[in-house]
Amino acid sequence: MVFSNVIKPLATIRLNGTWSDRKAVYNHCESIVDSLRPVLREGVGSIVLVCPARANYARQLVDHIHQHHVWLVDGPDKVTFTEVTGSAGTLPEVASLTRTIMFRGLVRQASSEAADNVVQLLDRHLNSSDRGIAYSLEAVEELIIDPRRSGTPSPEYLMLTDAYLSTSSEKSRVQRLMQIAGNRGIKTRVVDASQAAGIRLTQLGGIVCLTGPSGRQASRRSGGAGQGGNA
Repeated sequence: MVFSNVIKPLATIRLNGTWSDRKAVYNHCESIVDSLRPVLREGVGSIVLVCPARANYARQLVDHIHQHHVWLVDGPDKVTFTEVTGSAGTLPEVASLTRTIMFRGLVRQASSEAADNVVQLLDRHLNSSDRGIAYSLEAVEELIIDPRRSGTPSPEYLMLTDAYLSTSSEKSRVQRLMQIAGNRGIKTRVVDASQAAGIRLTQLGGIVCLTGPSGRQASRRSGGAGQGGNA
C-alpha cells in the first residue's frame, strides 16, 4: 500500500507450485484477488503491478482477471491495472521505485483513468431517474451516519475532492464521516480537484454521496448547493 508519505505491506502470497502448473497459477491469482478485496471495497481504484524483466507474472495475473473477474476491469467498480518492469520484493525496493519519474508518471496516468471512472459513475447517477445523489455535508451525514432516520438505503459511494478535504472548516467532521463510511463498507473516493472528476465534484460543493436505485428520495430531499463546499 503506497500512501503519500509512507509504504505499508498488505500481504505476502507465495506460489504453491510452479509457474508451469496451470492449477497452481490459477490458485495463486485467486489468492491475490482475494487479498485485494478489502482495499477495493474501500475504493482503491488503481493497482501497479511490478514484475522483473523477461517474466510474465503480471501479464498472467491480468489475463486471469479478464477471464475470471471481469467486474474488476469493467463496470462501475473497475480498477486500473498498470504494469511496470522492475523489482518490488522489499520495502526499500518499493520506496526506490516510487521515487522514479517513470513511476510517478504512471501513477498520474492511473489516477486520471480512475478519475474518469468516477465521472462515469457520477454521470450515471445524475442522468438516472432511479438513483439518488446527496451533495451537502449534512445530507451526506444523514445518509451514512443515520440511515434509519433518512429512510433511504445504504449509499454506494462517498466522493470528495482533495481540496474539500484539506480546506473544509469541518475537517474533523468530514474525517469522521469517511471513517464511518469505511466501517460500513461504503466505497470512498478522494479525487484530485484539478482533474475532470474533481471539477465536476467541486461544482456540486466538493462532496457527494451516491445511493442505489431505490435511493430516489435522497436526490429530491438533498438537492441544492452543498454546504461547506469550499473546495
